[in-house]
Amino acid sequence: LHSIAIGNMLPSTVRVVCVDINPSVVLKLVDRGTAQSVGVISDVGAFLPILADELSRLKILRG
Repeated sequence: LHSIAIGNMLPSTVRVVCVDINPSVVLKLVDRGTAQSVGVISDVGAFLPILADELSRLKILRG
């Protein structure tokens, strides 16, 4: 529900990435009819370490 609330409060120019293990939450946010949201159906505990690793890798590549 927090993802949906945040999506409703933000202007359409702000990109939102929703990571939730519950597919219905992700679909409700993504199906709002805009290209504002990207949904990832995953356990956030598994997703965040992967995201952190990728961001660290990008930081190293950029120097």
